[in-house]
Amino acid sequence: MKPVVELHQVERIYRSGSRRRQVEVRALDGVSLKIDEGEFVSVMGPSGSGKSTLLHILGLLDRPSSGRYLLAGDDVTALDDEAAARVRNRRIGFIFQAFFLMPRYTALKNVELPLVYRGLPEAERRSRAERALAEVGLADRMDHLPSELSGGQKQRVAIARALVQEPALLLADEPTGNLDSESGREILALFDHLHGAGKTLVVVTHEREIAERSRRVLHMRDGRLVNDEVLG
Repeated sequence: MKPVVELHQVERIYRSGSRRRQVEVRALDGVSLKIDEGEFVSVMGPSGSGKSTLLHILGLLDRPSSGRYLLAGDDVTALDDEAAARVRNRRIGFIFQAFFLMPRYTALKNVELPLVYRGLPEAERRSRAERALAEVGLADRMDHLPSELSGGQKQRVAIARALVQEPALLLADEPTGNLDSESGREILALFDHLHGAGKTLVVVTHEREIAERSRRVLHMRDGRLVNDEVLG
């Protein structure tokens, strides 16, 4: 298997205050990590452990203060904002707790959006968005607005929007946090399906039930990777 993610001694340090009274927070402290193609990995840890910072680094929403990050073999550590945005749009899919759907757009148009930013022709955008919505079980909800969808259906649209880019890496941040138990189980079953289809998933969660569906659990504390647990 080829590694999709390689982190080498990554640190992320935030500084605030004046020069005389500078406060330093080490959000990530020497994290080294490899995630292979097709892995389903969960990231757990208490508040302030560094798991969200790790996700932001993986998603190129933040840069390491030191260390290296290779995405599918390419060094993306020091990309400028424009280059990082291009890589995010083409190679990384995001799934967030709050869905972040455009309320005036149908499910289909929401899923098309990343492809609009890539400048793809309308016919290709529509075809790919339809396939992505069918994959998440929403072939019959394409023309519905977010206000006409349940929480679980909104999250499925968000997952389809991430999938439509055919990314190397799918990142999810507390993906069932806004859902009831039944909808949460449906999303977990969908993650099982995506993993079975060979997708590479990294999910930040505080829920052990989600972690147990993955094949590997990373435990964070005080900015460090303290345990890398492979599940049977």
